[in-house]
Amino acid sequence: MPYQYANSQLKIFSLNSNNPLAQEIAQEMGVELGKSSVKHFSDGEVQISIEESIRGCDVFIVQSTSAPVNEHLMELLIMIDAVKRASARTVNVVMPYYGYARQDRKAKAREPITAKLVANLLETAGATRVIVLDLHAPQIQGFFDILIDHLMAVPLLSEYFQSKNIPTEDIVVVSPDHGGVTRARKMAERLKAPIAIIDKRRPKPNVAEVMNIVGNVDGKVAILIDDIIDTAGTITIGADALRAAGAKEVYACCSHPVLSGPAIDRINNSAIKELVVTNTIQLSDDKKSPKIIELSVAKLMADAISRVYENKSVSTLFD
Repeated sequence: MPYQYANSQLKIFSLNSNNPLAQEIAQEMGVELGKSSVKHFSDGEVQISIEESIRGCDVFIVQSTSAPVNEHLMELLIMIDAVKRASARTVNVVMPYYGYARQDRKAKAREPITAKLVANLLETAGATRVIVLDLHAPQIQGFFDILIDHLMAVPLLSEYFQSKNIPTEDIVVVSPDHGGVTRARKMAERLKAPIAIIDKRRPKPNVAEVMNIVGNVDGKVAILIDDIIDTAGTITIGADALRAAGAKEVYACCSHPVLSGPAIDRINNSAIKELVVTNTIQLSDDKKSPKIIELSVAKLMADAISRVYENKSVSTLFD
């Protein structure tokens, strides 16, 4: 049953990155999306207008910083400023996908830490709270000096695979690299299955080479889990390696389907039987495939917004 906040001080606004998800969230909350418009000056500058009073309201802005990343990030920053100057009580940013998160440390000399830079920009613009889903690295939470709620897609993805009624003893959950082991273990605990790890190296960005598979996958239904699938090189090479190692079927899943460049062709031509993703990023028609199954995070996001608005615990959603 949807929440009913129609006459409350809660306002939800959507920008241009993922309006369908924002509509779903608003429907779950029992409210209409706030009235606003995003226009551009002739030189490309973003112009935002809020077309209703939000004085004293708790405002939630839904915006993924997905492609075009810089455009959507600027929309978000300008919207935060507009909401703050319109005398909103709180400015809550709902970022289903947090862009620039992959640069979360200095891996070599003279590199930026863009995950920290974006956190600084959001705070400086005037955000009072951020709600995110599956950050690329959990420690990014520490880059914020404002409140942050870090939601997880693992329960949603796990429920989907449980619904397929695959015998538990046949399943192995696979991390495509060492960095994703914690995520794989969380899914494995839910599915009561063992884990395996693909040992790979990355000679340059978006290029991966499988070195070895740690764990038994022979005769198993392998479920690869990652947070982001970008060009799909890692996930498809991993799937092919699992089949070569004896896996009888390979599924893959992720929270954020960036799916840029050759991703769709690679997925369609790979050993992956199904790729299960969430709708944190809106998929354009050219990024859809019969192999891709999309799950909605609208209910999860709506629950988080409701709990924040009513000053209830959000931690139960992490489970």
